[in-house]
Amino acid sequence: MAEPNGAETGANAGVDAEFGDGRYLYCVVDSTAETEFSETGIDDEPVSVVAAEGVGAVVQPCDSPYDTDDLDTVREWLLTHQEVVDAAGEAFGTPLPFRFDTILKGDDDRVREWLVDQRADLRAHLDEFAGHWEYRVGVTWDEEQVRDELESEDETLADLRERIDDASEGTAFMLEKQYDNRLRDLRRTRKEALATRLRDGLEPLVREFEEADSRTNLLGSDTPEDVVQVAFLAHEDRETDIGDVLDDIAGEPGVEVRFTGPWPPYSFAPELDA
Repeated sequence: MAEPNGAETGANAGVDAEFGDGRYLYCVVDSTAETEFSETGIDDEPVSVVAAEGVGAVVQPCDSPYDTDDLDTVREWLLTHQEVVDAAGEAFGTPLPFRFDTILKGDDDRVREWLVDQRADLRAHLDEFAGHWEYRVGVTWDEEQVRDELESEDETLADLRERIDDASEGTAFMLEKQYDNRLRDLRRTRKEALATRLRDGLEPLVREFEEADSRTNLLGSDTPEDVVQVAFLAHEDRETDIGDVLDDIAGEPGVEVRFTGPWPPYSFAPELDA
């Protein structure tokens, strides 16, 4: 997201020592309607909205970047950052989130100067993203059930299974390698078909679509590893249609679909020049 002139981020926090008065930036919102907003931010600092010409920045006072080697503290800061941006979204509509630890040196007047300077771009992006939110989907399946189905559908795999059961130890080892390779290829093909089906169903309903590496947990939970993970940007009016697509996929035996959102557009927010 935008880095205003004079901003500090976590990347250079260790270089710059304390700098006095500053404002930690959470997000930019549409402030044309008068809306009360009061949240507690990082380190229990008060959060407020600094507005100018219908555009507002959600900020809190600070006197240095947030920098620590303690991972638990970093996680707490990140969670608080997200909670404040989520709350801003509920109050003002779709926000434009800043990256964690984006700080503007100066007081509220400095923030207003930046808002006025960037108003045209900020207004355009707020209008562009209005009503659009990020949604995330993770699809898992029952591995044992998938293997049984593949054995029943694929003659080569079924034949290898029968031969393994009747083979000597050395031969069985070689056959098991062939079986595992064949199963991996068939599993990959089925995964690709599932991903294509998901994409084909969702793409007419969404503005932007992004498939994640299934080895990572996009949803940030301790759930089983997803075989397909996607994030997409869609208008809130499309939620019911999106749910219908996901219900159809979840109707397959052994398949589970997790659908989360709406979230502020963390993955799709624009990078703004400052």
